[in-house]
Amino acid sequence: MSGPLPTATDHRADLLQALRQPASALALSLRGWEDLVRLARHAAVLGRLAAALEAGGLLDQVPAAPRAHLEATLLLARAQHAEVRRECAYIHQALAYLDEPPVLLKGAAYVMAGLPAAAGRLFSDIDILVPHAQLAAVEIGLGRFGWITTHHDAYDQRYYREWMHELPPLEHSVRGTVIDAHHTILPLTARLQPPVQRLFEQALPVEGGFRILAPADMVLHSIVHLFHNEELSHGLRDLSDIDLLLRHFSRSETDWDALVDRGRELGLQRPLWYGLHSVARILGTPVPPQVLQRAAAGAPGRATSALMDALWWRALRSQHPMVAPAGTSVALFLLYLRAHWLRMPPLLLARHLSIKAWRRLRADDNHAAGAAAP
Repeated sequence: MSGPLPTATDHRADLLQALRQPASALALSLRGWEDLVRLARHAAVLGRLAAALEAGGLLDQVPAAPRAHLEATLLLARAQHAEVRRECAYIHQALAYLDEPPVLLKGAAYVMAGLPAAAGRLFSDIDILVPHAQLAAVEIGLGRFGWITTHHDAYDQRYYREWMHELPPLEHSVRGTVIDAHHTILPLTARLQPPVQRLFEQALPVEGGFRILAPADMVLHSIVHLFHNEELSHGLRDLSDIDLLLRHFSRSETDWDALVDRGRELGLQRPLWYGLHSVARILGTPVPPQVLQRAAAGAPGRATSALMDALWWRALRSQHPMVAPAGTSVALFLLYLRAHWLRMPPLLLARHLSIKAWRRLRADDNHAAGAAAP
């Protein structure tokens, strides 16, 4: 890094600016660093910020107290990455009899492929994609190696197996690691149904006897995962995934054209527009103007676009009460409803939300009764 270092007098922690330009954080006072660490941890991007500072040779210039948090998160991320590699070896052993290797998704794919999006990323599970016809064999194979279903309620089992894009989560009986076994990338009841076979056809081999999605498909899946998700507590981290994938894979006009063309081929023009527009607006990803113009063919009408811009702008930034923009909780609620609306037809959605509300009410009543017991 050349030129004079910023003077550490700024108390205002700007998480988005720190992710865009890590060197800008060096201007923070100790109080500002404390706030930045708090915000980054809350948004699940502390490891990513630490990795960016380390890659830029800036970590040693961070004050000792916040640097300790950053270094600890890096150690945790590296330990988790090693665990992911070990678990993938077990999964490969359990599923070695399949005709085609499973496709790793999201974080596990980033780690096994050595992608920049893996840097500092923390995990809660390992996601794999297999053909629907192999689901039963996959569940049996993983079960023999200790992974068992975590949802024993009859409704939950039906919810996953009949309507969703994955099996109920499988948790290892000893190690506690969790596998999400997907057979497509959106629920079977969703309005969008991208032809998953085309993803398998272009999947690429990767370390450990697995496959990963082709570059354009990996970007599209990351976008679909975020912009069709009802749970956005890690929205900024997932948006950062998209940012790093685009910076890594889309280095030429041909790459960008291939992404837009693939989005149209898979029927994912609308989420692709939201993804490219939002990542450029929020994280400053260098999406070429002509690419945004082509992707805008998938944008909604002007009024809907304005509303969605306002919602994504609030939901995909820090949600910490210290800095969350006004209306963030409303935006998250509306996007929660939108995600369910996109995932299920109206009657099924009404039934599902009613059951969830009834369960939550009963759980609250049981908790209150337990607290009142002598």
